[in-house]
Amino acid sequence: MKEFLEREFYYNTIGEWAIALGILLASFILAKLIYWIFGNVIKKLTEKTKSRIDDIVVDTLQQPVVFGLTIFGLWYGIHQLMFPENINQWINNVYHVLIAITVTWLIARLVDAIIKEYLIPLTEKSESDMDDQMIPVVRKGLRAAIWILGIIVALNNAGYDVAALLAGLGIGGLALALAAKDTVANIFGGIMVFTDKPFKINDRVKIGGFDGTIIEIGIRSTRLKTLEGRIVTIPNSKFTDGMVENVTLEPWRKVVLNIGLVYDTPAAKMEKAMELLKEIASANEGIEEEPVVGFNKFGDSSLGILFIYYIKKGAAILKTQSEINLSIMQQFEEHGLEMAYPTQTVYTKKA
Repeated sequence: MKEFLEREFYYNTIGEWAIALGILLASFILAKLIYWIFGNVIKKLTEKTKSRIDDIVVDTLQQPVVFGLTIFGLWYGIHQLMFPENINQWINNVYHVLIAITVTWLIARLVDAIIKEYLIPLTEKSESDMDDQMIPVVRKGLRAAIWILGIIVALNNAGYDVAALLAGLGIGGLALALAAKDTVANIFGGIMVFTDKPFKINDRVKIGGFDGTIIEIGIRSTRLKTLEGRIVTIPNSKFTDGMVENVTLEPWRKVVLNIGLVYDTPAAKMEKAMELLKEIASANEGIEEEPVVGFNKFGDSSLGILFIYYIKKGAAILKTQSEINLSIMQQFEEHGLEMAYPTQTVYTKKA
């Protein structure tokens, strides 16, 4: 047995390999024990406290700590063995990379848990839908930034020339940005939409010949449901280099009517027609402010009356217009006011 344990195998005796394996198994068992303690003892203690921060910390630390302890046991066990210098250097580099990744994992989990526990409930309570769209983008962006920094630190600890690597990535990134300039423009457009807030979800907007309601705002594109019920996907760059008309933000809806009465209408009846229009507008609850009424035109076949009124914000636009138009027809009919239609009178001269 002694001879067997003293046999050399890959630079070390079988006995030394057995000791290293034993250390690794012990660290694995200890890690499992700590995982059980976290789940069955510490968590129950933190659940009794009023604060949620201790629960977040425990949930965040549980898996990374267990993983880190296993890595430490592996490193300690391997260091009981003798290897050539190049293999030892490689093992140390791998160990430093794993430790940096573990720390990065812990920080990413902690930041993500804080956003989920504190920021998301705040956005759900707010009236605006813009922050609900912004939080997932911020959450993914922070997570990506943390992992990128963690990988850079890990490579630096492993002995790689990070500056040269970043310079190479910068050149490659420039080429990629030039190749994907439209995508980059759309992403910056999405950021501008989130910051400037020209509209929000459920707003009715007009852009590029489309008229509809915003149903989704993304980091690259925005979806609009047209009045016909079709879904249009609009790149966010269109909102930065084009004009957007937000119909929802209008204080009222302006309606312009040009009403023509026949040329046989006397001046007294023209005045009566204008009075009736003012009364019709005043009697309707959906009308805002004073209407504008005026005898403005001697047309080819009619005497023109300009009638401008403003529908209140939030009022049913089509319903209000229908009520006004029906009232005009009824009142004009009752008072003998005849509306004109295109006619032409031809005079002939006898020789």
